[in-house]
Amino acid sequence: MATPLGNLQDITLRAREVLAAVDVIAAEDTRHSQRLLDACGIGARLIPLHEHNEQAAAGQVIAHLEAGRHVALISDAGTPAVSDPGARAVARVREAGFPVVPVPGACAAVAALSAAGFTDNGFRFVGFLPPKSAARRSALEALRAESVPLVFYESPHRIAECVADLATVLEAERELVIARELTKLHEQIVRLPLASAGDWLAADENRRRGEFVLIVSGAPAREGLSPEEERVLCLLLAELPVKTAARLAATITGASRNALYAHALTLKGD
Repeated sequence: MATPLGNLQDITLRAREVLAAVDVIAAEDTRHSQRLLDACGIGARLIPLHEHNEQAAAGQVIAHLEAGRHVALISDAGTPAVSDPGARAVARVREAGFPVVPVPGACAAVAALSAAGFTDNGFRFVGFLPPKSAARRSALEALRAESVPLVFYESPHRIAECVADLATVLEAERELVIARELTKLHEQIVRLPLASAGDWLAADENRRRGEFVLIVSGAPAREGLSPEEERVLCLLLAELPVKTAARLAATITGASRNALYAHALTLKGD
């Protein structure tokens, strides 16, 4: 179930009722979660379930369920299994034949998107990028053609390097929303050109503190195909019908299928 990102008043009525009713609560950090339970006057038993013990802890959860107990799963903040531990445990519980009931609530990605002001239909949730710059840039290259906003999570000790790699790999005309410390005392949400985001972060060390959601606008519209997209399309057209070649080229390159199809018809006509 979802728990508050920072402001404890964001816990839902249903979440309070469920936490008060269950026998066991599997929590990412039991000390952190104890503060939430104390604030709500809840005394359920806590067991740890985090990224380093998730498989073993899932076995404990299943044992409790087999004994007829009710178990809730929470992460430190927001919704479990969304760039947080929980997905493996949920899979194990379902495989064991027990129902998994979502109790929705706070989610940092959705909260940031709601304040971003991007009007695109849809978004691509990525979560945390690789911690090393080379791998991070490679991941960003693979996402570069996405036409919808990209949503990332980032930690304070990597935020400057991550934003620098975003500005290096992606087009300068894109916009970036930086949302930090959502729902907390020092919450800050800004939208600015990607090219100037590094200077904004560097201007005040406080801007590099807290937990971050980054939202980058989608790939800008462009005329025609890139040389690589045209090369892939031509290779496929040599062996396949136009429609199939365009579909596969779109899958391989990330370019618009309609644009590839139109260009393929032109090439066939020539």
